[in-house]
Amino acid sequence: MTTRVVVVRVDESRACEPQTPELAFVAASPEMLEEFLVDVAKENENHLLKLPQHAGSFKKLRLIEFVFLLCEQLGLHHVIRYQAVEILDRFMIEYIDKLYSSTCPGSDKDMEKNDWTLTQITIQEHFVLRIMSCVQIASKISFHYQIVNNDMALKFLQSLGYSYKREDLLDSELLVLKTLSFQVNVPTPFTHTEILLEVMGYNDPSVPVKYLHSISLKVLTFVYLMRNTIYENLLKIAIENSTPTDLQRAKFLSVKEDCMLLAVGVIGTSAFILNYTPWCKVVVQQLASISGVTEESISEFSQVILKHIFPGASHLK
Repeated sequence: MTTRVVVVRVDESRACEPQTPELAFVAASPEMLEEFLVDVAKENENHLLKLPQHAGSFKKLRLIEFVFLLCEQLGLHHVIRYQAVEILDRFMIEYIDKLYSSTCPGSDKDMEKNDWTLTQITIQEHFVLRIMSCVQIASKISFHYQIVNNDMALKFLQSLGYSYKREDLLDSELLVLKTLSFQVNVPTPFTHTEILLEVMGYNDPSVPVKYLHSISLKVLTFVYLMRNTIYENLLKIAIENSTPTDLQRAKFLSVKEDCMLLAVGVIGTSAFILNYTPWCKVVVQQLASISGVTEESISEFSQVILKHIFPGASHLK
């Protein structure tokens, strides 16, 4: 399965039509909305072109669950949890790669093995601190929501039995920022989901955006937690084989990390769950038009998600 984002213009003739007051998707002008959509689509494409070999390695169930629960415990907005997961994954891959390169330059193999073992132990010992730093950075990026200050972070870490100091938090946060060259404000599937719903609401105010948004948040959380299982099944469907090769898995990595694909799949699934019959197919058509992802890919992905949410669910029509 391959996807190519081709963003189309927001239908400005629809943008001036009266909007439902309860919806929170009408604040931006169509010009601003279009510009934002183009930007996130380009960033998504650029990210997929430069994917590291081990992208997604730190998006395991238990780890994502820990980040989500941590954000919930701190009373943080949904957008922060996804930003924190993405920052953590990118940071750890880059960080470990740099450590390995400096620890194992290729001279004495036995010494390298011992040094790398000690380095791994150090990484593990400070892993929860790194997670907290990623959450703190994510909260600062989304500054219009609650920011996790050092007092909050220390209190939480102490509740887990750690005895870090304020200096440790500052050093850890700076380490994450420097490792990622301060490029931490990247669009997430959450961002893509909301911008797609915003565009859909502008193009046709009769689309039940408010309800789609509410369901989409739950579906996105579910897909993140069940990420590996869902994408494994999607891969098998794409290659029409139950035993993917290493090469096929490597090529499929860009699909697993495609924020736009995940967003349209989540919204397509939500439309089916909402069971808003006149719009189920139209929603998929709109998503394809806006994102450039084919209707077939959206429907296929939505079916895989639905089968995990509702085992035995019928195919999306």
